[in-house]
Amino acid sequence: MAEQRRDGRDGRGERGGAQGVPEAWGRAVHADEAQAWETLVATARRTVSDGLVVGTSGNVSVRVGDTVLVTPSGVPYDRLTPDDVTGVDLDGRQVLGTLIPTSELPMHLAVYHTTDAHAVVHTHAVHATAVSTLVPELPVIHYMAAALGGPVRVAPYAAYGTDELAENMLRALADRSGCLLQNHGTVTHGTTLDQAYDRTAQLEWMCRLWLTASSVPGLTPTLLTGEQLAEVGEKLRGYGQRG
Repeated sequence: MAEQRRDGRDGRGERGGAQGVPEAWGRAVHADEAQAWETLVATARRTVSDGLVVGTSGNVSVRVGDTVLVTPSGVPYDRLTPDDVTGVDLDGRQVLGTLIPTSELPMHLAVYHTTDAHAVVHTHAVHATAVSTLVPELPVIHYMAAALGGPVRVAPYAAYGTDELAENMLRALADRSGCLLQNHGTVTHGTTLDQAYDRTAQLEWMCRLWLTASSVPGLTPTLLTGEQLAEVGEKLRGYGQRG
């Protein structure tokens, strides 16, 4: 089924004193959660339009206080509405909504338990997934690897939705903000959904770049050294507008 609910209640209604903010299963949706859900749905739809996922594959989450809003399992992103807000606490207990959370919830919660991230994006991006089947670490083909904390590791394969996959992911993410999941896809995190998404897009681009360069017969891509990558890492700390 494309849309699953935990019980027969539809969770609709209005929170007293907060017009336009839907009442959900468990408790009322706060205004900041409603706003975060809107951004989450837009990000999830962007993963589809940018070709990073197909159908309902992949998932997105954002942390608001001690609540994690997350895309629900098996629901096309273009069908999600403000009334479909889905949220759990940091122990995975559902506190918002009637739709079942993504099956990859263990991965998302593992990131929030071990980092200061406030957003996680998981995709099945084609080039990144292809790279995950070829090497244990993405070769340093471009300096933007520094934006993810260094060379991007590949987490060993484990079945989706399992604690084993979450544990493998955490080891690959150590001191990193992104990794590849072997024969599966990508995971990135950030302080905002925009940052997490941008890191996903950069990771997919670097994987595509390496695959393209590696495909030229008789030639081997030039890779950056650790010193060169560290130099860029220092420069990136001061990159962008201030204030």
